[in-house]
Amino acid sequence: MRGHMIPKDNTTGNLLAPGSTTDWLHMDPWRVLRIQSEFVDGFGALAEVGPAVSIFGSARTPRTDPIYKAARHMGKKVAEQGIAVITGGGPGVMEAANRGAALAGGKSIGLGIELPHEQGVNSWVNLGISFRYFFVRKTMFVKYSSGVIICPGGFGTLDEMFELLTLVQTNKVASIPVVLYDKQYWQGLFDWLNTTVKDRAMISDLDPDRVLVTDDADEAVKVATSGIGKR
Repeated sequence: MRGHMIPKDNTTGNLLAPGSTTDWLHMDPWRVLRIQSEFVDGFGALAEVGPAVSIFGSARTPRTDPIYKAARHMGKKVAEQGIAVITGGGPGVMEAANRGAALAGGKSIGLGIELPHEQGVNSWVNLGISFRYFFVRKTMFVKYSSGVIICPGGFGTLDEMFELLTLVQTNKVASIPVVLYDKQYWQGLFDWLNTTVKDRAMISDLDPDRVLVTDDADEAVKVATSGIGKR
């Protein structure tokens, strides 16, 4: 191009020009790049971890609670088999499982999430990653877990549980053992699934059988690790 056809700006100039606004940081194309970077970082950090079991549960569980002690015991027992323990990296049940794994000399992994009132990953994590997006974080849980133990928890724990069961039910992922710990806590949910939900044909007869509900921490570990080396 010559003369008046020469553009007044060019791509290199635009790239190097000092930005007058930061609006682009909040636009979808930039978000896509951030999402992509989180997937790349997660895959890179976890690809060589080896077999792992995820342990989910509430961040609000105090250290004096029997559930905390059970989660610590389960983290220890999983790690003693040379299997990594993955949690959400927070306090409560997550801290307990990471603590058990770390003290057993195992791989204690925390997949944290950026939240306004959270303080980052707990001190017992020896491989930690922080995510901005819940769906990226949940992808890492599913992709790198060969078994899952779910302790009592709230919306976040329920979200992780139902997403996993949905993926298994729809054959989006291979079937993996899923254990719910603490029968009393989960019984009401399964009573509802087996009556209201099932009676209205929202689920099949087989759906509730996709999980084991137990009060035995050692049984939980045994079932959660049962598919490792056999798949």
